[in-house]
Amino acid sequence: MAGKVKFMRARIFYGWWVVCACFPIGLYVSGITVYGFTAFFEPFVREFGWSYTQISFAASLRGLEAGIFSPVVGILVDRFGSRKIIQAGTLLCGLGLLLLSMTRSLLMFYCGFLLLAFGATGCMGLVTMTAVADWFQKDSGKAFGVMSSAFGASGLLVPLIVWLIDVSSWRTALVIMGVGMWGLGIPLSFVVRKRPRESGDPAEEGVQGKVDGRSTIEPGKTEMTVREALRNKVFLQLAAAEWARTMTVTALVTHIMPYLAQSGMSRAAAGLIAGGIPLVSIIGRFGLGWLADVFSKKDLYAIAFFSMALGLLAFCFVDFRWTIPFFLLLFSSGTGGGMVIRVALLREYCGSAAFGRLLGIIMASGAVGGIVGPTLAGWVFDTFGNYQWAWYGFMGIIILPTIMILRWDVKKATTV
Repeated sequence: MAGKVKFMRARIFYGWWVVCACFPIGLYVSGITVYGFTAFFEPFVREFGWSYTQISFAASLRGLEAGIFSPVVGILVDRFGSRKIIQAGTLLCGLGLLLLSMTRSLLMFYCGFLLLAFGATGCMGLVTMTAVADWFQKDSGKAFGVMSSAFGASGLLVPLIVWLIDVSSWRTALVIMGVGMWGLGIPLSFVVRKRPRESGDPAEEGVQGKVDGRSTIEPGKTEMTVREALRNKVFLQLAAAEWARTMTVTALVTHIMPYLAQSGMSRAAAGLIAGGIPLVSIIGRFGLGWLADVFSKKDLYAIAFFSMALGLLAFCFVDFRWTIPFFLLLFSSGTGGGMVIRVALLREYCGSAAFGRLLGIIMASGAVGGIVGPTLAGWVFDTFGNYQWAWYGFMGIIILPTIMILRWDVKKATTV
């Protein structure tokens, strides 16, 4: 048996084991904190009588926390490695879910969600992507595509969360999810290791230079510092594009079940469609991630944003049920692919030396959009009695990055 393990280790690049460990962590955390949150809207309204704006502000708190904490997490990851940050994030996530299960007031609800958001920042997105980026240069698009598909597969949890709430209660569901977070995240975190040149493991010597006979270091590749990136127009525009993408996605996934219920759809059917958004996004996450190793990442990034805009247009007419498949395919593929290309483009253009910090800055920019999006959509509903103007507005906003990206010329990028 020991011989077989050594043989498999010799055959399989360890970076793929890191991907396999981070995949279920990302799936579970994003399924609960991002896509599954919409399932709690109606139970909270029934029990506490809170408005949609008050409830959706919790999602904005998640964005506020990420905006402040993501750059710090990026520094911590670059210094201490992903494993320790994932372990701390897992513990905080579990505690946050348990605190939410004891909610008795709006303030307590916000505090529990803020703790949950702190934990989520430490064990998904920035941290797991940095763990993968440490190991991959060749085939980075494929690796990021597989890793990002975890967030897409998290849609499978949404109908399960809806069912769990309906058969027990939302408090019991939160307790179960909190215990599950610890049982899943802590063991898998030990699989995550630092990149070979820092691991000190003699068995990994030689991986740094070649993987399957291919050099992992591109000739002439320069590593961009944080100071250089902050003066680079392409990097700043990449951050601006992420702001628009995150604002739109967080608003939609937070309010999709109330919006579909308003159109006369049952709670179970709405839950399936809400779960379908991240699930269908795997097409974009893995597909565009794969294509990114062959075609221009810039062009694929623009295609992703344009696809999101078309999907939002279809979403405005869900009363005609035949538009729903078009919405799921276009919007979900676009947002999933955009997430992957964003990371791959950053890795290719800026290198890996300051990757965690640079990704933290970009995610902080997106988090600012995440603060605005859910609360703005909730305000539109409370003010006008429907969501239509919100979706039209977000569609206009998401068109702007499409135009901006097509104008990029990374080879002639200037500083500001």
